[in-house]
Amino acid sequence: MKATGRKQTGRITIVAVAIAVLTIGLISAGAIQYARKNNGETVDRGKMPGEAVYAVNDNTGRCEAGAKPGHAGASNDEKTSAGIRYMVKTPVNYNSTIAHPLLMIYAPAGTSRYESETFMSLTQEATGAGFIVAYADNRRLSPKAIEELAEIPGLIEKTWCIEKKRIFLTGHSDGGTVAMGIAFLKGTRHIPAAIAPSAMGIRGEDLKEQSCPNPIPVMVMHSRHDSLFPGYGKEAIQWWAACNGCETANPVQETNGCVTYRGCKNNVTTSYCEGTGTHREWPGKNKAIIDFFSSRKDVR
Repeated sequence: MKATGRKQTGRITIVAVAIAVLTIGLISAGAIQYARKNNGETVDRGKMPGEAVYAVNDNTGRCEAGAKPGHAGASNDEKTSAGIRYMVKTPVNYNSTIAHPLLMIYAPAGTSRYESETFMSLTQEATGAGFIVAYADNRRLSPKAIEELAEIPGLIEKTWCIEKKRIFLTGHSDGGTVAMGIAFLKGTRHIPAAIAPSAMGIRGEDLKEQSCPNPIPVMVMHSRHDSLFPGYGKEAIQWWAACNGCETANPVQETNGCVTYRGCKNNVTTSYCEGTGTHREWPGKNKAIIDFFSSRKDVR
């Protein structure tokens, strides 16, 4: 990704400065914790892939038989050319001729792909809903690191049967920052079909330096008690709501505890889910995340 002049200045402001500060804060923040209960929802720690129910019709994406060499189950030691380790998990009954949505999960600071999976516990529910799921090791944040982490979905697509228009990103803290950064930085914004960042460390002030991507479904999760990044979630969703052309006044209160903005361009969903835990707690809204991504059929 190349940039000059004002574009380069904006990129450095958000990534090299703000993110460098947040990384230092995350390192000193302590170990990640489980949110045992949030809005009545208990986190499922199951790591075993689930069994998908394939609903195949004339609109289902396909891959030629034998064209994708990736196998069913877990592939735990994949690696990018930059040396970033990641793992891929498919439904137990993975069909390599049917295109799957991909759920790409980025890790909090200082955590491996394995720790991230244990922390977020999205594998069983996501694969059971027909997703291929991938977890990447954390890489200390920098402009280059975000670009390198953004390459992983494309690498997975070369090996497993992925529906290119249904690549979804989530992550917590550092991982939420990566997921959100990929969605608005000019060199990577074409990758995700929707994002659901949690506890990310990007301020509204920094976002003002960025140009808006095309409208994209966004579900921001942030705790009102996040003392490391206080208020960042509300600032972020206001920026996304403006970029998505939504009505910013009087968002609709949903039954899952989130609020959704109305009148967005292309009918893209723009939601904010506010939790009550600390910064180091995963919000545990796994069902809401899977439902949010599952409802995105073709948004680009």
